[in-house]
Order: sequence, then C-alpha cells, then structure tokens
Amino acid sequence: MQRRKSTTKGFALTAGLLKQNIRKASESRGFAQSRVLTHWEEIAGADMAAISRPVEIGYGRGGLGATLTLLTTGANAPLLEMRKEELRERVNAIYGYNAIARIRVTQTAATGFSEGRVAFEHRAREQARPEPSPETRAEAHRATQGVGDDSLRAALERLGANVITKSHR
Repeated sequence: MQRRKSTTKGFALTAGLLKQNIRKASESRGFAQSRVLTHWEEIAGADMAAISRPVEIGYGRGGLGATLTLLTTGANAPLLEMRKEELRERVNAIYGYNAIARIRVTQTAATGFSEGRVAFEHRAREQARPEPSPETRAEAHRATQGVGDDSLRAALERLGANVITKSHR
C-alpha cells in the first residue's frame, strides 16, 4: 500500500491556525457567527455593505433577541434606517432563527471613536461620462458669448456642454 503524500509540506493552513483567534475576537463582540463579519457584503447586499459595517451584537437583560449595531456615515444613516427590517431578516437567515430583534444605526463605533474610523469604499462609477460632441461645444460657446470674464465663460461652456449632452441622452 502506497502512502499518500502531503501537499502542505508540513505547513498548516493559515485559516486553521487563526480560526480560534478569530472566533474568540468575534465572540467578544457578540458575533457567535463570524460569518456576519466576514461575509457582510453577501448578507447585506453590495449597496448596503458599501455604506455600513457591523460593529457589535449586544444581548439585553431580558434575553429576548439581540441588537445588531451598524456603523455608517451621517449622510447614509437615513437610508440604512429605512432598510433595517430587510437587513434584520437577512442576518437572521444566516443564524437560522430570529436571533436579531433590533438593529441600531450609529455614526460612531459603539465602544469608542478610534474604532469609528471605518473606510467605506466608494463604488466605482459604472461608466465614464461621454465627451460632448463638437456641435454641442459650439452650441454652449454661442450661449456664453455675452460673458466678459474668460474663466467664467469657460466654466459656463463646460457646464452648458454637459447639460446639453445629458438632455440629448
């Protein structure tokens, strides 16, 4: 009988080594399922994950469900507030039962300001703005001929060309 050769050459996989440390850090924040942290984009959807991060899960005294705290920026807080119930259902689908009773939206981290410095990645623009055609530029130039200041006229021409291009689309 031939022995099977190891493909790891004596090295353990990093995930196996770090699994206990990751679990311990996650559980200290209330995340019994670290999947909520590691797969947030899949759970919340790309649009909601771009504007939010899960910070902690807190359990109340009564034990009737937990509160998930989400970190967001000020301008995105109303958007997140409107979709809290949808997010709650998605997170509970990961747990397999109604583990999360409430979602709290915060604009700073729950435990301190230093953790509130979360880098929210901006989504890439879907497509670049098309350049205005020469006819559009000429039309914008004719519309701004009465402006005396050269820099103001150039800015108004660019603005006019963009507006005309957008209205033709």
